[in-house]
Amino acid sequence: MLQKIKKIDGVIIVVLLILMCVSISAIYSVTHGREKLDGHHIQMLKYYVIGFIALTGITFLDYRILVKYALYVYMGGIGLLVLVSFMGETKNNAQGWLSLPGGMSLQPAELFKLVLILFLAAVLVRKNKNKLLFWRDVVPLTLLTLVPFVIVMTQNDLGNALAYLVILLGMLWIGNIKFTHALIGLVIISSSAIAGIMSYIHYHDDIKVFLTDIGRSHWIERFDPWLVPDKATPKASYHTKNAKLAIASGGMSGEGYMKGSSVQTDRVPYTYSDSIFVQIAEEFGFVGSALVLLLYFILIHRMILIALESRDRGGPFLIVGIVAMMLYQIFENIGAFIGLMPLTGITLPFISFGGTSLLINMASIGLVMSVRLHGQEVEEDFPNPSNSYQAPAKQA
Repeated sequence: MLQKIKKIDGVIIVVLLILMCVSISAIYSVTHGREKLDGHHIQMLKYYVIGFIALTGITFLDYRILVKYALYVYMGGIGLLVLVSFMGETKNNAQGWLSLPGGMSLQPAELFKLVLILFLAAVLVRKNKNKLLFWRDVVPLTLLTLVPFVIVMTQNDLGNALAYLVILLGMLWIGNIKFTHALIGLVIISSSAIAGIMSYIHYHDDIKVFLTDIGRSHWIERFDPWLVPDKATPKASYHTKNAKLAIASGGMSGEGYMKGSSVQTDRVPYTYSDSIFVQIAEEFGFVGSALVLLLYFILIHRMILIALESRDRGGPFLIVGIVAMMLYQIFENIGAFIGLMPLTGITLPFISFGGTSLLINMASIGLVMSVRLHGQEVEEDFPNPSNSYQAPAKQA
């Protein structure tokens, strides 16, 4: 046990503690003394305590056990997503929360990101470093990823749904996909994205009518400020426009802690959760924002090093999936407020207020730590169907 404790990556723990301080301080700055929001920083501290407990428990749990039973985990995750469609609570136009005892709630779409990583790792590890075949491997994995994608899209949770596709792409890449298949996929994805953007711009009015008819009018408020800002309504552009102004007003060193002129006057919505980066940028400026990005860089760099050191096949798959998930969340959250990405309401890892999001991210780090502790041991003997037949021994 002592030897395993010594293997825990102290740098990652220190980074998490710093991010915890950043999160609690930022949340306190924009919630103190405000009705219905006061005390959120204490709640976030409680979430962090639970998160560190989960991280510790998963660290000492052999991750290969989870990989072995990943199919059952996947089926359970799908069951939760379906349950949300019938019993879920709706917040900010998204039906994605299940009520729990004690006034707490669970967001299965967030949880499923980790479930999907485990499941894809379990499938890929059985390939035994063989090239992925298009029809036998790539297509089935894509279809199995599209199942939760479609379910979550029907719940109006665009941010988490897109995260599933990013995780799939990242894990297919490290899963030894053929270069030609990767190139074809890249061309198809790039062409589809460009065609979709151009179509939205040129056929905006028709698409607006269509989205309104199918009950997705709020998507217009997310895409218009990003793609056609001149056609966006004042309500649609209010969030991103004020966020950009707040970030710009922060300058190099910021306006000072608890002195942000926009975030302290509620001109930017949800500064304690989705828009928390705006609070950091306005009150701490470019310097504070850069330090936060540096912390993320150190965290991801350490995770990649652990993946490279692992001698087990499953460890690198898990870590690459986790890295892809976090990079997407960071880029999407920050990019939405500087005009690079549409506003999807996704949280900033380890900083935004939210119990489920933090718990999933802390559990993900626990898996990374488990790879560090157990990834150097003798590799688990996963059954490989392609190697199940053995020729009979020659007779003497």
